[in-house]
Amino acid sequence: MQAIHIPQLLRSVEQTETIEVQDHLPDLETLTPVQGTIRITHRGNYLDVVSKAEAIVTLICDRCLQQYNHRLLVDVSEVIWLQEASTSVEEDLFDQDLTSTEGLVESLSPRGYFEPDRWLYEQLCLEIPPRRLCDPKCAGIELSDSLPVPTVTVDHRWASLEALKKQMLN
Repeated sequence: MQAIHIPQLLRSVEQTETIEVQDHLPDLETLTPVQGTIRITHRGNYLDVVSKAEAIVTLICDRCLQQYNHRLLVDVSEVIWLQEASTSVEEDLFDQDLTSTEGLVESLSPRGYFEPDRWLYEQLCLEIPPRRLCDPKCAGIELSDSLPVPTVTVDHRWASLEALKKQMLN
């Protein structure tokens, strides 16, 4: 996927670009290609990005350490604010009206580029579960009762102290 020049998006039909995705993303190892769509609409001072996509990844269970396949489903809509990067931190904190951008987290330069592959990668990564379980009832690694019991060998230099310890316990 190629980056989209934001001013060029204004010249598109209905100021919208729709991308059909059916490819592997470079930084995300998936069993199947990522399949879906991304629709980017220029709304003047923000981009409206809507995507539906899916892929299958292989994860490792946190309990039993077995590999299992997990379907990642993305059905997301995000608003990306278009604004020039400010030159000063103080200007960001004190001179900006935060009520107009409340809830808007991402921002891009209105003369910059939107990278749909990077954005989709981030959305898919957010769908990877933090607690990876192959099955909610996974018991974990089974321990065998037939494990050999380690024999405790006492250094002969500590033998008299060990004997004193046994006298105190009796």
